[in-house]
Amino acid sequence: MAAAGLCLALLPGATPLASLDVEITGLRSAKGVIQLCLTADAGAFPDCKAGGNGIKRTLSAAAPHIRFEGLAPGEYAVAVIHDANGNARLDTMLGIPREGFGFSRNPAIGFGPPRFNAARFAVGVGGETQQVRMRYLL
Repeated sequence: MAAAGLCLALLPGATPLASLDVEITGLRSAKGVIQLCLTADAGAFPDCKAGGNGIKRTLSAAAPHIRFEGLAPGEYAVAVIHDANGNARLDTMLGIPREGFGFSRNPAIGFGPPRFNAARFAVGVGGETQQVRMRYLL
């Protein structure tokens, strides 16, 4: 599989591909799942819903690492939720998240999620690693 990707990358006119490793740190527990959204579309950030231009993944909170391969080089942003109770949504109390959340580049958090530009990072040919630090408000 890797050899096929390398051959494809060497073809004239072929689009080079990139990979991205996302490591999630600071989890309160290994219970539940991690809901992750990776997108290059500002309109689909942070939940990958608008327009469907994003990649959504669910991974075990016990293994908070994921690798994306075959990405087009460009600018991306990642949003992460620690869905500790596994109900497929971010639980809130009076609008304040009760579960953990995080974003690529770990931007400052105000009211609501950061803008795409605050979380975006470049993925070049070859690879990139992003560490997302979880935050808990309650």
